[in-house]
Amino acid sequence: MPSASTGASTTVGAVPSLSAPDSRMAPGGPGYRRMSLALFLAGVATFALLYSTQALLPLVSQDFGVSASEASWTVSAATGALALFVLPMSALSERFGRRTLMTASLVVAVSVGLLVPFAPSIGALVALRAVQGAALAGLPASATAYLAEEVRPKALITAIGLFVAGNSVGGMSGRVITGWVAQEWGWRVAVGVIGVLAVACAVAFRLLLPAPRHFTRGSLRPRVLARTVGDHLANPLLCRLYAIGALFMMVFGGVYTVIGYRLTDAPFSLPQGIIGSVFLVYLVGTVSASTAGKLVARLGRRGSLYLAAGTTTAGLLLSLADSLPLVLLGLVLITAGFFAGHAVASSSVSHTATHGRAQASALYQSAYYVGSSVGSTLGAVAFHAGGWAGTVALGLLAVLGVVAITVFGSHAARAQSRRDPLPAH
Repeated sequence: MPSASTGASTTVGAVPSLSAPDSRMAPGGPGYRRMSLALFLAGVATFALLYSTQALLPLVSQDFGVSASEASWTVSAATGALALFVLPMSALSERFGRRTLMTASLVVAVSVGLLVPFAPSIGALVALRAVQGAALAGLPASATAYLAEEVRPKALITAIGLFVAGNSVGGMSGRVITGWVAQEWGWRVAVGVIGVLAVACAVAFRLLLPAPRHFTRGSLRPRVLARTVGDHLANPLLCRLYAIGALFMMVFGGVYTVIGYRLTDAPFSLPQGIIGSVFLVYLVGTVSASTAGKLVARLGRRGSLYLAAGTTTAGLLLSLADSLPLVLLGLVLITAGFFAGHAVASSSVSHTATHGRAQASALYQSAYYVGSSVGSTLGAVAFHAGGWAGTVALGLLAVLGVVAITVFGSHAARAQSRRDPLPAH
């Protein structure tokens, strides 16, 4: 479809003419380090805020007198709202700019984060978390669209991997900090500390992020947006990538929503501070996400997804043991597999979309966070019904879905290559 019919940014990721030098950022070039650090910090703030209550769910349950499945809504409401609002936010970023929208989103999210500790009831807490999730929706799709516009194609997977690595650091630091702070002063002080941390990240982000040089203002007309979204949903490869992101996140959301309950119960009976420290395994995700570009270069996209799925499966099975070292090793493998798979799938979306990349990324993020919301809720329900084995069974079904979709994609690519003399993308 001609770019004029989409209303989206038409220069996103465009290849410069042979006579003009590529002015986009590249490793070692001007602005690249500032950009990388800024988006890394944005990723830290996003995941620290989004999952600030996840490690504290047993304490939230105790404070409000609610079950694990009810407390899990403090996570599901945030991720569900993010999934719902990420597409409209991506449209706003086409009109007002990536940096502007990311800044506004962080301002609102950190402001709400400072109110969360004062929630008088579980209902109020869930409502505040939903508002926070809706605000954070402006970050993920806008960040990947910004990178697709401002970074050279060969460096794109690495740049997105660094943003995803920031997510893992945010998730880890948020849970570790809240675990130890909550052990001494309660969950309310703990989420307040995360709010202050997020304020610092937001300020640094705005000061560091270079002004966009390749952004082209798009349209806010609903008909144009619907046409662009329709184009993406009609692309089989994009739809497969969306499903893969959702399924990987179902595993991750389910496991990390209920792991605190498992480690609180016998035979482990760990204190809250130690449970929070378990999330140090997120450092593995930082490494696996930031090296996704090298993994794809060696194994290809599908080979990397198979490896990520196999690693996640091994971790789920190991976590069934009643041995703390084996459970921790299982969490390491689950985390490594998830972040690698997520980095590969999300960067493939930016590479595959030929126009309206903010919307393409938004659809991926929407599917991804729907997976998180569904995984958090169903993981808690499965844990209530069948213990940890129930949560693991749910995760294994999701990983099986990833493998099935990837196998189908391989067959579809081979069939396309037989029909088309050009290499299939």
